[in-house]
Amino acid sequence: MQGTILILDGVATNRIMLKVQLSAAWYHVVQGDRLLGLEALVRRVQPDLILCAMTLPDGSALDVRDLLQQDDATAGIPIIAITAENDRTSRLAALGAGIDDVLSQPYDDVILLARIRSLIRAHTGSEELRMQGGSQALGLAEAAPPFHGPLPASNIALITQSPGTGAVWRARLKGCTRHHLDLHKIDDMQHLLTDRVPDAIVVELCDSITGLRLLADLRARSVTRNAAVIAVPNPANAHLAADALDRGADDVMPAGFCVEELSLRLETQLRRKARADRFRDCVRDGLRAALIDPMTGLHNRRFALPELARIAREASLTGQGFAVMMADLDHFKQVNDRFGHPAGDAVLMETARRLRSQLCGDDVLARVGGEEFMMVLPNRSRAQALEVADRLCQRINCELFRVPGQKTPIPITTSIGLFAIDGQFLTTRFHPQDVPGLLAQADRALYEAKGAGRNQVSLIAAAA
Repeated sequence: MQGTILILDGVATNRIMLKVQLSAAWYHVVQGDRLLGLEALVRRVQPDLILCAMTLPDGSALDVRDLLQQDDATAGIPIIAITAENDRTSRLAALGAGIDDVLSQPYDDVILLARIRSLIRAHTGSEELRMQGGSQALGLAEAAPPFHGPLPASNIALITQSPGTGAVWRARLKGCTRHHLDLHKIDDMQHLLTDRVPDAIVVELCDSITGLRLLADLRARSVTRNAAVIAVPNPANAHLAADALDRGADDVMPAGFCVEELSLRLETQLRRKARADRFRDCVRDGLRAALIDPMTGLHNRRFALPELARIAREASLTGQGFAVMMADLDHFKQVNDRFGHPAGDAVLMETARRLRSQLCGDDVLARVGGEEFMMVLPNRSRAQALEVADRLCQRINCELFRVPGQKTPIPITTSIGLFAIDGQFLTTRFHPQDVPGLLAQADRALYEAKGAGRNQVSLIAAAA
């Protein structure tokens, strides 16, 4: 099955005709005839799209939209309203309320199926983002709040065959939208990619080759991949509009350019994009939170161990040496016991800053325990790694730590255990399962530094 479609219509004949047509296209079809009980029905069947008669026995398609908007889990379900007559006023009102499309009977089957495919594809992608970033199944971050309120001004790119058409479209749209409008010729892709990043793109389709090829290109570019794309056949062409939907357009205007309708469709698409962007941000923030120590801003153990495995593996392939270090602040418990945990936190943050200042961009620095830090140095010989370790040790003990609320600076020292492997000793390829052995060697060197009196570096080098 390609997805689940909920048909809402008070007329049984309409429901049956649609069910036959959609079932033949391998959709799972569920039927309803009124607004009453819809909330429970939607929760049970979890439709990917709703085909709704504009008027129901106890409500309308707009009431269905309002009901779905009350729950963020259902707010993204697309709705196509079907009306018995081509009433422009009610059509614009429905689009303005957030209905994704309004089709008048008799509608074009090609457009209907293309529209369904496009909306379900977009909804599936949005739901995947919502589950990753909104449901918090991985426990990475707080759930994103529902999106409400007016959208900020966005950047709209108008791509037309001729500058004249673009100028006319922009002049007419200026009176209907507050967004920034940029003009581009359809054969000048480079200008679009180097200008302001568009939030939405309106593309004029004058033939079945140039415009459709551009739609595919827009989806392949990182700059425009997540932009909302609306295709406008010029002149009107329902089948060209259907092809545009299958090529990646988010929305189409089969009847051609209409400034009022285009402005409403832009608002709907921009709101959908804002919702998807919010979930993408939530996923990114959650992944960042899973890999970053919130106190020091350094990477944590979850990030550092795979990086150690990667660096070791690359070293075994290139023959370049590398080193892993474990650093532990000496007598740190006394800092917490004597001055309090806020002072201890301040010492850890300052330690992170000092360590970071001595390392290169390719080096890995992570907080892997309470007062324990791990460093991985790629492309370093044993002598170079020892020099870095000595410098790190001196950077901690060379200057007293000043912490908020304490008049007297606090002396802090660190012990560092260093395990270094020169390139000539790399005879086998490393694997992730070798990481515990590397850490054990660095830990053993750290214990030796502690046992020798602290505030020093102890080196264990790989044997030939």
